[in-house]
Amino acid sequence: MSSPLGGNEGGRGAAAQYLTLYRECRELIARHSCDVMNALRDEAYSHLEQSGFPTKRVEDYKYTDVEALFAPDCGLNISRLDIPVNPYDVFKCDVPNMSTSLYFMVNDTFYNRALPKATLPDGVILGSLKELSAQHPELVAKHYGQLARTEEDAVTALNTLLAQDGLFVYVPKGVVVEKPIQLVNILRADVNFMANRRVLIIVEDNAQARILACDHTTDEVDFLATQVIEVFVGRGASFEFYELEESTPRTTRLSNLYVQQEADSRVHINDITLVGGTTRNTTRVTLAGRGAHIDLCGMAIADKQQHVDNHTFIDHAVSDCTSHELYKYVLDDEATGAFAGKVLVREGAQHTDSQQTNRNLCLTRQARMYTQPQLEIYADDVKCSHGATVGQLNEDALFYMQQRGISFVEARQLLMRAFVGEVIDGVGLEALRDRLHHLVEKRFRGELGKCGDCTVCK
Repeated sequence: MSSPLGGNEGGRGAAAQYLTLYRECRELIARHSCDVMNALRDEAYSHLEQSGFPTKRVEDYKYTDVEALFAPDCGLNISRLDIPVNPYDVFKCDVPNMSTSLYFMVNDTFYNRALPKATLPDGVILGSLKELSAQHPELVAKHYGQLARTEEDAVTALNTLLAQDGLFVYVPKGVVVEKPIQLVNILRADVNFMANRRVLIIVEDNAQARILACDHTTDEVDFLATQVIEVFVGRGASFEFYELEESTPRTTRLSNLYVQQEADSRVHINDITLVGGTTRNTTRVTLAGRGAHIDLCGMAIADKQQHVDNHTFIDHAVSDCTSHELYKYVLDDEATGAFAGKVLVREGAQHTDSQQTNRNLCLTRQARMYTQPQLEIYADDVKCSHGATVGQLNEDALFYMQQRGISFVEARQLLMRAFVGEVIDGVGLEALRDRLHHLVEKRFRGELGKCGDCTVCK
């Protein structure tokens, strides 16, 4: 086979099949996408060809063998054939007492056949990344791929190589989006399937927006999903991002989130894994302007053979910035969890205030948790702390509660809910906070799949 890119025909390991696919279908992939996304594909190809997928020998991926995850042969919808599903019919799980602007993505395509009746404020742009790139090419091109560097991460390179659509959100200067935006990502297929989703969010100076994204799976097949999110938060802007995974044990999800904050911006991120198979989340935050603040929170509940790996990096690039980070895990059965969090304080980033905490519960002897908090500091006038704990439920507390008539099962669940409650209580939307407490309770009781008329959750 002659490669139009002049690349290595064999590729490297599991990456070979995707490199070959791109060489053979390059024109088809481009035809069903847009110029802005197409412009970065060849460079992404070169970077993926050079690096291949990381194995556990790579420090940043020592607990998740990405090479093995991408080895299976999955179908892709590069011809953008119509997926027979109406998400408004199958998805009926709403958040009580919270009104949202509801949008859907089916696999990796923005669903635009029916859109919410509620209108967004003037100047706000939201919709298909593919279509809006054609309407606003300069705006999208200025930001697309600027944070998600394909030479730095193979998953980002693969996503950039194959993604054909996604979500684009633009909030102009000074605009406040009062109603939260809700994005429901639905994985739907009849065969083992791979989806590559792309999201680009721009919140300009002094603007405000809140987004709730949740992942669901409708079919009992093997799904392999990659997601790359780039978020630009301007000077004095405020942005809240809540992400909830409720998929299936047959779903493998790799998500890379990149955030850049300018001066005096405020960002809150809360990433919750309730149900999944193998999950790897990478979050990279750059505090690029003085006075920027980030609250980065995460929570994972895993059982059976579920695997959840969170890797975070907060870059204090300038002085007078603050970061607060909290991740909690509850692991049961033979589940495994991993957390690697690094805070970098660069030279000259004086008056940095950074706190990083990772706390974990292993409910069985077979459950495993690997934790690696890190600080790298090159400034002397800073206030930084980090810590991690791995333990079991407090036996004295369990005994005390049983002595007062509470059953062992109920006491155990009460202690687990109290343990993760600190993460949920950080959610800024009261209705969503209440809903998450309810979902977590159902998760611990083994009842999460029962959501009334929603065919996604049955």
